[in-house]
Amino acid sequence: MNINLKKRRHLLATSAIAFLGWAPAQAMAQAQPFPSRPITFVVPFAAGSATDQLARALGQSLTNDTGQPVVVENKAGASGMIAAAAVAKAPADGYTVLITTNTTHAANEHLYKKLSYDPVKDFAPVTALGKGGQVMVVNPASGYKTVADVIAEAKKSPGKLNFGSGSSSSRIAGELFQQMAGVQILHVPYKSNPNAITDLLGGQITMMFADMSTGVPQIKSEKLRALGVTASKRSPMLPNVPTIAEAGVPGYEMGYWFAAYTPTGTPPAAIQRLNELLVRATASAQSKSFFDNSGSEAFTSTPDGLAKFQAAETRKWGDIIKAAGIQAE
Repeated sequence: MNINLKKRRHLLATSAIAFLGWAPAQAMAQAQPFPSRPITFVVPFAAGSATDQLARALGQSLTNDTGQPVVVENKAGASGMIAAAAVAKAPADGYTVLITTNTTHAANEHLYKKLSYDPVKDFAPVTALGKGGQVMVVNPASGYKTVADVIAEAKKSPGKLNFGSGSSSSRIAGELFQQMAGVQILHVPYKSNPNAITDLLGGQITMMFADMSTGVPQIKSEKLRALGVTASKRSPMLPNVPTIAEAGVPGYEMGYWFAAYTPTGTPPAAIQRLNELLVRATASAQSKSFFDNSGSEAFTSTPDGLAKFQAAETRKWGDIIKAAGIQAE
């Protein structure tokens, strides 16, 4: 037999054996269950924030469910842009998840001229996680007892009343109220909602749209009066307070939401598994405690459902911001 032919056959046989040894290992690697190592939840806001609290509750549930640790990494600053940009550039393997809000994925593109990330192209939607509303509050000394009282005074004296805000959600709630009620109310900006609450308690501003965790304690102590909630239905935390839609502005609804995203290119199987885990996690005892104490509620979706919801919310926020004449920074 030709020596070269013998060498070729030997090489082919050796390659075949090597392949047979490699194939099962490769198959085992591909079949390895997800997750098989720790997952990182990146949060765009500081430790202790509502988003951070939710991320930690969800993370504990995922750990209980899978046996894998979940690390919560806070990357606060720049209205969430630092965290969003970091996740957009992370490996698309399903092990880095952005737990975020409407701030990074609906509002920022209308509030800033240039973003360090693309809220659509750079991310793969996983699931919505929760949503909540705010509460319209006034100082009891103001004499306003209903939403109708505020509207009547605002129409009587355009520009006389004012409202404070320390977040994009708080401000946009006030802008939408003006647009739908047909009134002019002066906006007073603050660095945070607690700062606005302080001035409201002191009588320096007329009203504000506060998040539940900030407003409810003041309402319960009767230091502030609640006139209406911004969500489409009443809050379990304030069951006797009507929605603003019920109180005189039909169709009014403005709230905030939480959602999970991974970098674009994440394998569909990993996204589906994360969706299953996170949807289940929103019903955990830890998550239920968060929702109950923050005045929000679980709200989940399919990945495609989140994409459609985000698109609708982005249009809504853009329309409100444009109508209010807010200039992008």
